[in-house]
Amino acid sequence: MDHRRPVIAATAALLLALGGIIAVIVGGTAAHAATSTLCQEQTASVSGGTYTVQNNEYDSSASECVTTDGNADFTVANSAIDNATDGSPGAYPSIYQGCHWGNCSSGGLTSSPIEVSDLTTGKVTTSWSTTQPGGSSAYDVAYDIWFNQTPTTTGQPDCTEMMVWLNHNGSVQPFGSEVASNVSLGGHTYNVWYGTQSSWDTVTYDMTSGTTSVSDLDVGTLAQDMLSRGYTSSSCYLIDVEAGFELWQGGAGLETNSFSVNVNGSSPTPPPTTPPPTTPPPGSGACSGTYSVTNSWSGGFQGQVVVTNTGSATLSSWQLGWTFPGDQVINDLWNGNSTQSGANVTVTNASYDGSLAPGATATVGFTATGSSGSPSSVTCT
Repeated sequence: MDHRRPVIAATAALLLALGGIIAVIVGGTAAHAATSTLCQEQTASVSGGTYTVQNNEYDSSASECVTTDGNADFTVANSAIDNATDGSPGAYPSIYQGCHWGNCSSGGLTSSPIEVSDLTTGKVTTSWSTTQPGGSSAYDVAYDIWFNQTPTTTGQPDCTEMMVWLNHNGSVQPFGSEVASNVSLGGHTYNVWYGTQSSWDTVTYDMTSGTTSVSDLDVGTLAQDMLSRGYTSSSCYLIDVEAGFELWQGGAGLETNSFSVNVNGSSPTPPPTTPPPTTPPPGSGACSGTYSVTNSWSGGFQGQVVVTNTGSATLSSWQLGWTFPGDQVINDLWNGNSTQSGANVTVTNASYDGSLAPGATATVGFTATGSSGSPSSVTCT
């Protein structure tokens, strides 16, 4: 399935229309609480920015929210979603690591997108533990793993979407048609489904025996099988691993108890939580900020500022400043801490991205209301 914020289903089973707010990938607002409630398309950075929880309600306007305590976990707190089970799910509350529609978490796949030709056994593994209440709800418990023709993208990944269904409840099934059955890979047995979408293909590995958890699931083993079937290209890049619940009907009580993505056999280490000083010490170097708009919609937009250490010494912290040209107001910002007074915006680094070696960069992303006009300049100190 195509999981973006928001996405409107153009037909029940074949095409999801482009447009809307891109799912925010990493970071958090300046006033991120220890426990967050996320509704509609809201997100929260967790585990120090290594992962992001997204509610991602993209094809429903019904009440539906998740909660997270800041660790790599979340709970579907409530859901009144009631979509037809032969069409698009209404939401995909999930947690992910990597780059999603141009927004990236820290470490792991963010710094090292992996070409399919190099995605060997053991290169990328993932573990996930869930609680599944069952009942009358209709949902799946699924990984959504994205491949793109280039190492990065600011829009819809254009190579292959690989889903791994651990389980499902109710009369739902993967996208497309079943092309193989009882395929044994990496200690699990799957039925394989395949379908073409507007600019990418969807391949689903549907476990024949449902489970609530997996440990060290090998992404490379599945990707190489997908390659051998001709459903992806060896030159495409793994850029994002997501795990969550596609909700057609209900789903309250579904929980992700823990989640991790391990690249090259080691899990990304969450950044330190002690904030660095907000004023660079003498001799820490110079920096610049490059502002751009990455997406826009009626009444709002998404932007980013790339901070670059332009000096010869390592920065220990940085501060950005700009003045919006109109009535723009930031409502969510990640990878930094922001204050806004009228049109004037100040952003200081987050606890984990203040240290930048010469030539290194950090990216601050945000969503805002108002037009997408850009400031005339951005200061960086």
